[in-house]
Amino acid sequence: MIQIIHLRHKCIGCNACIESAPNQWVMSKKDGKSYLRKSREKGKYFIVEAEDWEYEDNAEAQKNCPVKIITVKRL
Repeated sequence: MIQIIHLRHKCIGCNACIESAPNQWVMSKKDGKSYLRKSREKGKYFIVEAEDWEYEDNAEAQKNCPVKIITVKRL
């Protein structure tokens, strides 16, 4: 399993995460920021656990995020 953590309020809506991992990320039509699918809010973070096979794409999203608000780690 992996864990993906997103500091959503600092998102600039650049779409880099969606391009890297479209199965995990979507753009909100409401505020133009990316949203981590099936995540739960914990304080100012949005967190989701995902399968190991999703690690590479989400690690790429972490690397490509210009504001560095995505963290991906193996559990």
